[in-house]
Amino acid sequence: MDRRIYGLETEYGITCAATDGSASPLNAEQAARELFAPFTKRGRSTNAFLANGGRLYLDVGAHPEYATAECDNLWDLLVQDRAGCELLADMAATADQSLAQAGIQARIHLLRNNFDYEGNSFGCHENYLLRRRRDFREVADSLVAFFVTRQILVGAGAIKQYEDGQWAYCFSARSDQMLDAISAATTRARPIINARDEPLADASAYRRMHVIVGDSNMAEASTALKVGSAELLLDALDRGADLADLALADPLKAIRDLNWDLEGTLELEMADGTKKRAVDIQRLIRQRVLDRIDQSSLDDITRYVVELWGRSIDAIDSGDWSAIETELDFAIKRKLVEAYSERTGAQFDDVRVTRLLLDYHDVTGGLRSKFESAGLMTRLTTEELIEAGKTTPPQTTRAILRGKAIAAAEIARRDLGVDWVHLRLEGDSTTQVALQDPFATEDSRVERLVEEIIESQPILPA
Repeated sequence: MDRRIYGLETEYGITCAATDGSASPLNAEQAARELFAPFTKRGRSTNAFLANGGRLYLDVGAHPEYATAECDNLWDLLVQDRAGCELLADMAATADQSLAQAGIQARIHLLRNNFDYEGNSFGCHENYLLRRRRDFREVADSLVAFFVTRQILVGAGAIKQYEDGQWAYCFSARSDQMLDAISAATTRARPIINARDEPLADASAYRRMHVIVGDSNMAEASTALKVGSAELLLDALDRGADLADLALADPLKAIRDLNWDLEGTLELEMADGTKKRAVDIQRLIRQRVLDRIDQSSLDDITRYVVELWGRSIDAIDSGDWSAIETELDFAIKRKLVEAYSERTGAQFDDVRVTRLLLDYHDVTGGLRSKFESAGLMTRLTTEELIEAGKTTPPQTTRAILRGKAIAAAEIARRDLGVDWVHLRLEGDSTTQVALQDPFATEDSRVERLVEEIIESQPILPA
């Protein structure tokens, strides 16, 4: 497979709960300010690039967001994504201590889900770097059916209300928030694929495909399948695979209707007038991928994705989810909810079930670690890898250059302006470096910048 840059941006819900059961002492905006207080007290904004190459910032609506550094392999992506969770959990623990010192007995909770119970939506966005080509729109159009039907494999699971008022379990928390198939907008139209041309790299060579339809996953296997299958498909398309015959007649109707089809029987209207089930579409896409790639060259994690992809399709098709009930979020969560309802008699609209689902997505002491320890959720990374990933960038992309400069600036207490492409040393120096090649891991200009940072006197007070 050819190397490809990709990454995830995950928005988190935030809430603050009093530990004595009283009313919340902080609203979401106040809790977010408390969470980012260590940054603002040091004179930094709530938009910070980190030594591990990732970005941590406060998005619109008081949503903390973590964007992974550029990755070119799934192992690095899984580590970066989980490290972002742990960094935010560490920040919440620090904020809890600060509140306690102020006499406020409360805990800040960070939720890796996609909607709150007032109907507000927040996302998990995927980014894939593509070689610039004239037929980008044609490529994007061909991918819509893949992303629409993918929810039956990598949806995070959700309990939602039908139009008739009945509550039911469905595959995805995110799919019914989509308002367009492809658009250059992100909030007004909220498309499956964002077509805005912002490559964050050399624009003559690359463009970035920004996918905003995916759920925020808790299970690492779900994240691996979500990104790994998309990467495999993009590679197959580069090698001549064709999905033109799999175009959907109405993608937005399909994505909503399919969300409730847990039995996998719904036949979707295709643009050519035929009908196909989602499992059949996914099976066809997977086979066309396998026909185009060299399976012998795949690394262990990608071979696992290929196997899990096929096994997941078979599980949905058969109606027996036991083969995926420790790997894929929607299956893990349904088993949890059904067991709880059977034990307590709680219905889907019961507040206790709502709290259980929130606990599933809580990264500040929720159920994930307990499930992983008990073998109820498959873990692919290790604690050692994640701890290193908090401060160490991927070694095979330009993230290593960004991380090296940021680490030096933090030690020297220098003010370094950073975005995805640029490094700019503030103060008397006017040194600026543009990192246009996302695959570059060495750059003499960055080495000189680091030397200048180390040799200079601190500008910020110690």
